[in-house]
Amino acid sequence: MRLTVKFNLVLLGVLSVGLLISGALSYTILQENARQEIIERASIMMEAAEAMRGYTISEIRPLLALQMKEAFLPQTVPAYAATQAFTKLRKSHSEYSYREATLNPTNPRDRAADWEADIIQEFRNHSERGEVLGVRDTPTGNSLYLARPIRIKDEACLICHSTVEVAPKTMLARYGEANGFGWKLNEVVGAQIVSVPMSVPIEQARRAFYTFMGSLVGVFALIIVVLNLMLRYIVIRPVTTMSHIADEISRGKMDAAELPETGKDEIGLLATSFNRMRRSLEKAMKMLGE
Repeated sequence: MRLTVKFNLVLLGVLSVGLLISGALSYTILQENARQEIIERASIMMEAAEAMRGYTISEIRPLLALQMKEAFLPQTVPAYAATQAFTKLRKSHSEYSYREATLNPTNPRDRAADWEADIIQEFRNHSERGEVLGVRDTPTGNSLYLARPIRIKDEACLICHSTVEVAPKTMLARYGEANGFGWKLNEVVGAQIVSVPMSVPIEQARRAFYTFMGSLVGVFALIIVVLNLMLRYIVIRPVTTMSHIADEISRGKMDAAELPETGKDEIGLLATSFNRMRRSLEKAMKMLGE
């Protein structure tokens, strides 16, 4: 087996092991990084929704207080404002969804589903928890969700949700008297939930993984080519020339050219030693001839 073949087999084996290890580690890291990026985006969107809720309570609701006596305006409801703002945001981030799920909502569309009710109950049972992160099964695959509690912190909210007697007449005319009452100050009544399919971070990680592995394979291929060229011109060619000259000398052709003594590396020292041995052999042959 030729030296280049042996060298390439060993090199390919080492690089293959390195490629497998790098691939396994990078895939795990990229998956986790993509997941964290999705969570950070969801957190930012959640904070934007909370800011919209606060703005609606402090700025919009007082501004429309007089109009509310004539007709109920959903723009004064924090949940409505946050949901509408998120609907606009979904035009550029369609993979995200936002819900303000409530156990006893005024608007039936905000009623919590079973899995949302479990999250709300988790917040009610553990009042110190400010956030829940998890994964749930859906008909289209796993979905990652970030949830935060909706806690009644402002007494102004109780005007619409404490009792039927103090609720605005325009609101009762629109939604009726059956739902959305009995809320108390500092009580957790619902949860803000941002959801995103797990396929999103997985696909992002997969694209990054393919790009990284393609680049790594390209670098390894370049290394193999460069090392083979170095092996050929630094080792194989001088050794082949030395072998050819040695073969000629062994056949009695003492007029063969000497090896070029270039460099101070091992090949250069070997060429110097070979030339010295050849000259010594020539002198010994001349002495025997005399």
